[in-house]
Amino acid sequence: MNICAIVPSHDHWTVAGLLVSRLRALGLPVIIVDDGSAEPARTALAGLHAPDDGVTVHRLVVNQGKGVAVVEAFRLAWTAGFTHAVQVDADGQHDLDALPALLAMAKRHPEALVTGLPRYDGSIPPGRKIGRWITHVWVWIETLSFQIADSMCGYRVYPLAAVRDLLERQSVGRRMDFDTDIMVRLFWRGTPVCGLPVRVSYPSGNLSNFDMLRDNWRISKMHTRLVLSMLLHLPAILVHRPRPCREVP
Repeated sequence: MNICAIVPSHDHWTVAGLLVSRLRALGLPVIIVDDGSAEPARTALAGLHAPDDGVTVHRLVVNQGKGVAVVEAFRLAWTAGFTHAVQVDADGQHDLDALPALLAMAKRHPEALVTGLPRYDGSIPPGRKIGRWITHVWVWIETLSFQIADSMCGYRVYPLAAVRDLLERQSVGRRMDFDTDIMVRLFWRGTPVCGLPVRVSYPSGNLSNFDMLRDNWRISKMHTRLVLSMLLHLPAILVHRPRPCREVP
């Protein structure tokens, strides 16, 4: 397994240096995709670019959305020869203390998408909490399975061969609809999903890029497309249904 970390960022920069240091301390090469950030984030992120030290910063001049930024990071990763990529958000939500366990699970299940199962503290906005549960229910319908316990946490390890095969054949959500869309479509194609409980918090003063109106509308349209696609391709989806991810005690 040859693994790197990918960090999509739009206007998040205050903890980026610490994040990169923690990831490099674990031996992970880091690919940051700056999704059209304004100043001061643009300059701060550009200042982290240090290829000789394992840190690559790639800038998209115009903001195009989280999904586009992550897909661009995927392309950079598989072009560089990486087999897996761990996605970490740039705003400090994710508990990096859990990363060794997440990577260990990925090594035990190299064919799987290994995802964090968020355990939130009281900092999560109530509206986001309700919205997540609505998406959970739709995903259970779309997959005809309870195997995906959470599809919205962006703290996950992707098997890049399966991702590349999917992206060469289908498009996925370009913005905040990305995380759920790609997970469901990978599951349909036979990629197992393994989960690990992780702490997730909303840092004080955190800048959210989630647009309550537009992104909820995008997510609603995504679920409509997924349900219709599930109905149209039901036999193939059932044939390729992956086995549940089992951990040996």
